[in-house]
Amino acid sequence: MNGQPLVAIVPAWNEAGAIGRVVDEIKSVDRGIDVVVVDDASSDDTAGVAESHGAVVLRLPFNVGIGGAVQTGFRYALEEGYGRAVRLDGDGQHDATQIPKILGPIEAGEADLVIGSRFVDPGGAYRPPLARRIGIRVFARLVSVLGRQRVTDTTSGFVALDRAGIELFATQYPHDYPEVEATLVALRSGLRLEQVQVEMRERTTGTSSITFLRSLYYIVKVTLALLVASIRRYPKLDGARR
Repeated sequence: MNGQPLVAIVPAWNEAGAIGRVVDEIKSVDRGIDVVVVDDASSDDTAGVAESHGAVVLRLPFNVGIGGAVQTGFRYALEEGYGRAVRLDGDGQHDATQIPKILGPIEAGEADLVIGSRFVDPGGAYRPPLARRIGIRVFARLVSVLGRQRVTDTTSGFVALDRAGIELFATQYPHDYPEVEATLVALRSGLRLEQVQVEMRERTTGTSSITFLRSLYYIVKVTLALLVASIRRYPKLDGARR
């Protein structure tokens, strides 16, 4: 990996059972990666476990949700001068050994934002439940049309960014089910987006917050948010190139 400082941003809420392994796995990839866990006011010992495994922990005083937690991490990265960042979930579903793979286009100067996609390869192993699969397809097509670039996985939380991407998401990041809208914001702000195939593990601890009914609600709400985002004007960031 190149010499620019790299931070791994890990939002976590009640992930004490998984967060230690997540931190250890990230550090096993490269000891030079700074791991920052954003503890979203967990009621368990997520923060303490993360600290005991060597992570910097940002403790939020109250629960702000995944979007607010992720943006907190990006703001930290911006203020601390990081030139590159990766974002992984705290439940262990993202395989940290794939970090060099999603950083590849960043380090080659080919992208400002890289999405670790589960669907670049049609033969990939990931098979989401029906409601989620419908939502993923709807959002991918809608973002592709509105962003004028084909996107295969708009719900992935496994991403890599350069400094331009960090600057954008530190100031412009949706707070409610954020990944889909954030992809459109990135495209409309002029960031160069690439996708690489990654595999996703099954959750082994905790529970997902997305039920079948919530998935349907999510589809409607995010579709409306995307339509609003598509008519907003976003400033082009220095360093963002198309």
